[in-house]
Amino acid sequence: MTKQLSGLPEDADLTRADSLAREIFSDVANKWALLIIETIGDGTLRFSELRKGIDGISHKMLTQNLRMMERNGLVERTVYPTVPPRVEYCLTEPGRALRATVDGMCDWTQRYLRDIEESRRRFDA
Repeated sequence: MTKQLSGLPEDADLTRADSLAREIFSDVANKWALLIIETIGDGTLRFSELRKGIDGISHKMLTQNLRMMERNGLVERTVYPTVPPRVEYCLTEPGRALRATVDGMCDWTQRYLRDIEESRRRFDA
């Protein structure tokens, strides 16, 4: 069950296991959510386009993460009354704001990839 915001400072305390902030952090700080945000970017994509754009994600994981992200207000889902139904996803304002952080993480990964590889080699030796 989801914790409800009570307006108390502990709701925003990431160090508390029972905080709403920790629950939200846990939702968005997973590889699939981050990759979905990066893949949607500034555009609007259909489910099948998202799945093709994220190598290794299963239909089930994409569905679960998109629902979680829609629930948290990060993506907007638009269903068009066609046969078969056409469903598109785009980032909301909070999703676009989070994308700036995700872009920073992607840049950090590219910048330090060689350093991390070298550190792993030393550690594993």
